[in-house]
Amino acid sequence: MNSPGRPVLKPVLLFTGLYLALAVCGAVIRGNREFILYIGVMLVVIPAICFVHRRYPLTRGLLWAFSIWGLMHMAGGLMPIPDAWSREGSHAVLYNWWLIPKRFKFDQLTHICGITITTWLVWHLLNYSLRSPGGAPVRPTPGILTLCVAAGMGFGAFNEVVEFTATRLFADTNVGGYVNTGWDLVANFAGALIAVLFIRWGKPAQH
Repeated sequence: MNSPGRPVLKPVLLFTGLYLALAVCGAVIRGNREFILYIGVMLVVIPAICFVHRRYPLTRGLLWAFSIWGLMHMAGGLMPIPDAWSREGSHAVLYNWWLIPKRFKFDQLTHICGITITTWLVWHLLNYSLRSPGGAPVRPTPGILTLCVAAGMGFGAFNEVVEFTATRLFADTNVGGYVNTGWDLVANFAGALIAVLFIRWGKPAQH
């Protein structure tokens, strides 16, 4: 249920459900068993976000940001790219597309966006949970912002655990090696920093 003032969740769920259904069909048609694992993770994350939204109403921006981030993940692993596009590795999918040749991939953009959003969520939850008895909002102090960065990076590390699990379960994956993991972590850190800079000076809406 959506109480007065609470952003409506139904349109976001409908949009997310539509692209997830298409992603399942795409993974089955392409025989991409690895990506079924990621779709399974999405089916855990979506109810978790709904639960959080019921307890600590998320802003409309956060709800849509999470949905679009999920779409980036689904498209990244399943959407083919033309052979003429510069890419890394043998899998011609969006994740491996070099947005800046040999410097910056779509995969890293997805990590930056995702951890920016996740760090924003952590700040949102802290702002609700740590309010003073008088209802005064939490100030974005260096300590609180450091905690947000650490939490965002922690969620990013969990994503790396999922990717590592995929490499143990399936012989042929699109995860990449140690250098790829390192750049993923750098991208996660960049996303967390973008979020805290926005929190500190951008004054995002808290309700």
